This record gives sequence, structure tokens and C-alpha cells, in this order.
Amino acid sequence: MNLIKNILKGMDLGDDPEKHTVAVAMSGGVDSSVTAALLNECGYKVIGLSMHLYEHRVEINNKKTCCAGVDISDARSVCDKLKIPHYKLNYSSKFNDKVMSDFTDAYIRGETPVPCIRCNQTVKFVDMLNYAKKLGASALATGHYIKRKMIKGVPNLYKAVDSKKDQSYFLFATTIDQLEYLRFPLGDLEKNETRDLAKQYGLKVADKPDSQDICFVPEGRYSDLVRKLKPHAIDPGAIVHVDGTVLGKHKGIIDFTVGQRKGLEIGGRKGVPDEESVLYVIKINEETNEVVVGPKKYLACDEIEVKDCNWLTNNEEKTLDVLVKLRNTFNPVPAKVEIDHKKNTSKIFLDSPQYGISPGQAAVFYSKKDNAHVYGGGWIDKTQSI
Repeated sequence: MNLIKNILKGMDLGDDPEKHTVAVAMSGGVDSSVTAALLNECGYKVIGLSMHLYEHRVEINNKKTCCAGVDISDARSVCDKLKIPHYKLNYSSKFNDKVMSDFTDAYIRGETPVPCIRCNQTVKFVDMLNYAKKLGASALATGHYIKRKMIKGVPNLYKAVDSKKDQSYFLFATTIDQLEYLRFPLGDLEKNETRDLAKQYGLKVADKPDSQDICFVPEGRYSDLVRKLKPHAIDPGAIVHVDGTVLGKHKGIIDFTVGQRKGLEIGGRKGVPDEESVLYVIKINEETNEVVVGPKKYLACDEIEVKDCNWLTNNEEKTLDVLVKLRNTFNPVPAKVEIDHKKNTSKIFLDSPQYGISPGQAAVFYSKKDNAHVYGGGWIDKTQSI
């Protein structure tokens, strides 16, 4: 009962849930399914919304993805179990234009994109959110592990209780206007608690594996997809050492990402000190179609330029001391941020050098005073090597 009371309080929709319809973004996984079940138990009029995202060129039916054909079927089964309406929304064309095309174009530019953020930023929190409003829903709830708190009448984002499942990095681009309408009921739960709840509700997805891959690249072979969708945009080129020596050839810069060590297919360098022999991808040069490699020391970076920033606080400061997360798998590190509000850009000065920072990734800012508080973030545009 305490859980239900806490969820009702967190929904911030008043004391009478029966007066409110709540839409739930249902991917067919355990998290969104439990979200629907919890809100249904709370007494809200719950409706399930699932996105159909793939055109005929990309057929996905993999247990490690979300929003595939099998997942929509699972979402429908859960809705049937809960006796709530279920809608399938065909966003395949929009998803291709706003997410998949952006993904392939970024790889061709030599960047390392994060399509899950683009999906949240566009299709899910624009098209689906607007559809939920058209249905008369008071809010759109998701199964993301993140917390939403109201501070002085403004919604703010905080990390989830379960640090291993926290998804704040992927939600930095959510606007304050979107947060006014969004809800995240699982923010205070551990993942094992969510699975236990799924079993208590008798949901067949209780033991379904978590999605681990990019949904439209289920085996993680990004370059295969890019070659399939844009075969004429990929040319072979040279693999060049930072000292200018040509070490080999590549079949396309899409096969490489900054910081990569394995799969270079050029071997190490002989007759040099150990720290010089192991090579990493240092830079991907789109203009010359070259992959630049070198020792790890050349990956060290202490300044980063960020574009298309999104701030989740009413921040008008020109400088901020923050913790910044530079990849989802990285730990946040201390930095100072210089903000240009007019250009919507920022410059990050790291307290200590970091390695393997790639354009196309996100830089997400957290408060130094409360490292769970998400300030916002932006997209890495340029890096400055030491």
C-alpha cells in the first residue's frame, strides 16, 4: 500500500485518480508493463500506447530489443490481462526520418550517435506525447528509471534509486514543457522489485530479458545497417598514424569510433616502447576519409564544445561547476561549463583529462551539490586534445 500511495503522490494529479486518464508508453518489456499495472491499481483510467517503428527494410524480432513485432504483441497481451485499451501507433516513417537517418548520417560523418536519446527527443516525447493529449490523457507515463520532482512549481529530473538502471543520461534532452506532462513511476524502485511486481500481477513478461541493443541494430553491427541503408556513401580510405605514417586501409569510416582499440586489423607497431605500440582510434576525419590512430595518450581531452543544449533548470548563469557524464558507461567527472545561451552552446573545461570522448555522444550535466540532480546537457561537437 505504501508503494501505491507514493506513486499517487508522485503522479501529482490530485487526490482522485478516477478522474484522470493516463497513457502509458508500452514497449512490451517488463518495466512499461509494470508501470501500466501499477497505475491501473492506483485507480487511473489507463491506456497503453505502443510504437510500430520499422519499415520493411528493417525486420526486427529480437529478445534484446524493444518496439519490435514480438514486443507489440507482448504489450497487447499485457493490456488484455489488465483489461485496458491498447493502441498501436505507426511511426515507422517518422522514426526513419528523425532517428535512423540521423544515426546513419552521424556515422558517415565519423561521429558516434546515441539514437535512444533521439527517439525520446522526437518520436516518443513529441508524436506519442501529442497523441496521448488527443486521447484526453492527463499524463504520459513511461517505464524509465528516473525521478521527476516539482521544485517551486517546475518539474526537475533526478537519477533513479537503482543506479545500475538509471536512465537520466538518455533523458537529458527532455524539455521542461514535456516534463510537465510526463511521469516516471518506477524511479523509486529497484529492478528486482519491478520483476517481483510483474510476477505478482501475473504478467507473462516478468522474466523477459532487458533490451540491451539499439532497437534497430539488434546484434550491435552498426556498420552493416549503414551499408544497407546508404551503400553509396561509404568509401574505403587510409588508416594513418598520428605521425603521418600510413599503416593500412579501411573499408569505411563507419567501422570505427573514437577510442576503439580492437578490430583495427593493422596490428601493433614493432620496435617502439610498449606504451607506443598499442594503437587506438584517435580521430575520424570525414573530409579526408582517414582513420587516425595512435597511442592512448593522444585520446586525452580536457576541453569539449557542446551544441544544442537543453537546460532543465531555470539557469541564466554564464558559468557552472558541474559533474559531467560523457558517455552512458562513464562515471560523471568534475568540470566547469561556460554557457552561451544565445547560441545554445557550452564549453566544458574538465578538471582532469578524459579519454575516448567522441563527437556525436551526449554530455549530461549534474549538480555538484546533489549528484542525482540533472541540470541538462548537450551534444558533443568538438574535442580539444591535450
